[in-house]
Amino acid sequence: MTVPPQIFDRKLYARRRGRTAGNVAAYDFLHRRAMEDVNDRLESVNRQFPLAAFDGAGALANLLTQKAGVGDLINIDLAPARLPAGGLRLAADAEALPIKGESLDLFVSMLTLHTTNDLVGALTQARMALKPDGLFIAAIFGEETLSALRAALYRAEAEVTGGASARIAPFAGVRDYGAALQRAGFALPVTDIDKVSVSYDDPLKLLKDLRGMGETRALRTKAAFLRRDVVLRAMTIFAESGGREQFEIVYLTGWAPHESQQQPLKPGSAKMSLKDAIKGAS
Repeated sequence: MTVPPQIFDRKLYARRRGRTAGNVAAYDFLHRRAMEDVNDRLESVNRQFPLAAFDGAGALANLLTQKAGVGDLINIDLAPARLPAGGLRLAADAEALPIKGESLDLFVSMLTLHTTNDLVGALTQARMALKPDGLFIAAIFGEETLSALRAALYRAEAEVTGGASARIAPFAGVRDYGAALQRAGFALPVTDIDKVSVSYDDPLKLLKDLRGMGETRALRTKAAFLRRDVVLRAMTIFAESGGREQFEIVYLTGWAPHESQQQPLKPGSAKMSLKDAIKGAS
């Protein structure tokens, strides 16, 4: 079996998340937005989910409305400190879910899958944990996230030191996420994007937000120490370019396969040939 490249340090990411647990509510504007969107999606499905698991939601699971149809809820997080008090709680890694197969009606991942080393493997485990016709929803950061900060840091470090290191983790594109859903075995996969633009009068507030979310650098590769003069130059570049940062939240939706689901037509099963259809339209 081929081992996926180990790009992220999952233990380091867990520590980053854990350190922010006491004050995460002050920096959860993206997570809150994503949870409200997930709630809207569940309301529109109009069905009941007697047992659900939410990975990375924490206390924001309280935003779920009765109309969302969620019954018992298991809160999951890589960092135990980010788990809310009370209820069903599970400290676990999305890459090694200790959940019984075909036991859940719903699995939701809230802005954590972008640091998995094996995204398809994590998605597959979520799919296997679902009952047939169970629903999977994930909110995950897309490729344009932090594009302004990435460019500013790269330019600043090149100007000041003559070289540059990877300071911000890579994010996948929506097509890559869609392909990962299919490879993981989900039926009826759908992806869509919510683009969020945030204006920062003080560029340093962006860095503070990222620390507060627990989203600072968690790459395995060691980078040279980020010098203060490089940071200050990057913040100047960021401000001069407009002081706006982009966040892409990509939503992945899929269903655990079930015989009742709509199936694509088999090749050759059409009742009218393409030639006849074209003739009929002329």
